[in-house]
Amino acid sequence: MTEKGSEEINFFEKEDILNELLKEEQRITIRLEVRKFNKPMTIIEGINEKPNNLEKLASRLKSFCACGGTTKDGKIYLQGDQRQKSKEFLQKNGYGRSEITVI
Repeated sequence: MTEKGSEEINFFEKEDILNELLKEEQRITIRLEVRKFNKPMTIIEGINEKPNNLEKLASRLKSFCACGGTTKDGKIYLQGDQRQKSKEFLQKNGYGRSEITVI
């Protein structure tokens, strides 16, 4: 393998390691809010948008929880009370257990 190919692999490995460290350092809050017509909405905030594609994460989270939702202003909104499921999903995907607060 050439030196250039080796450098590219090292760069991607360093980037992956950095992303994993950033995941573990974030303070994530999962809370329930009641909207119009007494409809519960789970709001996940505190996820850094830059290393994590928030739209992609929200899509995977909606599939896992089997619910609808959206992203807006750096937050993920899920329909219904999805607090425990979303916490489980985030923990399985490398976010620190002690950094996730459920309200």
